[in-house]
Amino acid sequence: SPKTRRTTTQTARTAGRSDTNAPTSRAIQSPGSPAPPRAQRLHKLLSQAGVSSRRKAETLIEAGKVQVNGQTVTRLGTTADPRRDTIVVDGRPVSFDSARLYFLLNKPTGVVSSLADPEGRPTVRELLGEVRERVFPVGRLDYHSAGLLLLTNDGELTARLLHPRYQIPRTYHAKLTGACGPRVLAKLKHGVRLADGSLSGPADLRTIRRSERKTWIEITLRQGRHHEVRQMCNAIGYPVEKLIRVRFGPILLTDLTPGAYRPLAPFEIQTLKRDVGLS
Repeated sequence: SPKTRRTTTQTARTAGRSDTNAPTSRAIQSPGSPAPPRAQRLHKLLSQAGVSSRRKAETLIEAGKVQVNGQTVTRLGTTADPRRDTIVVDGRPVSFDSARLYFLLNKPTGVVSSLADPEGRPTVRELLGEVRERVFPVGRLDYHSAGLLLLTNDGELTARLLHPRYQIPRTYHAKLTGACGPRVLAKLKHGVRLADGSLSGPADLRTIRRSERKTWIEITLRQGRHHEVRQMCNAIGYPVEKLIRVRFGPILLTDLTPGAYRPLAPFEIQTLKRDVGLS
């Protein structure tokens, strides 16, 4: 019929586009699941779905590993609507109605804060043996550091928790080489010049205990720069021997043993969301 021919022609035109944003399929939402997000940029959608961080999503798009309605997308800035469009990454359809998961892990030293490591070192994914869904670290703890690490498939919450705008505090206990006095430690409160020439952010600081050879301090920062605590302590001449994160925002490490994890309680999730304007 004429109506059928028009529909077939329109579909063929859509399929011929290289970077299409046009919807050709309707997403199905499971009862009781969170509503899929509306049309927005593809890298942001992939982050919200827990596929990867926004930066990693951009890399996946540029590498040609993302398809929208059967067409490979390589242009950053492409938009899609998960309510109508079918989005596939590495051959796997992306689900936008899966349950959101939130975990707290006490990361031991000698473990990489990622889901895979090209050097073959142990990763935090290996510690989540009973968790089948893909969850991603909220920020990172370096290989030689330990303590509180949040993992989730809630991309929007992750992005906000790590954004400097929200000033989410991170608290660490650090063991320093040498007996570091109050005058020297006071420099950390106002920021110190780091090895790369940049200035560290201000910090809240208190001494936990001090001996002739070691000093334990508690330091709280409101930004997540790479190795910042270690760099700050190097700048004042007292290197870090041991570093443990004990708090992230309102979440405390408490009594979890190294390598153990637990789901966040509902009130903890709500508090995190409230702190970044999501509740």
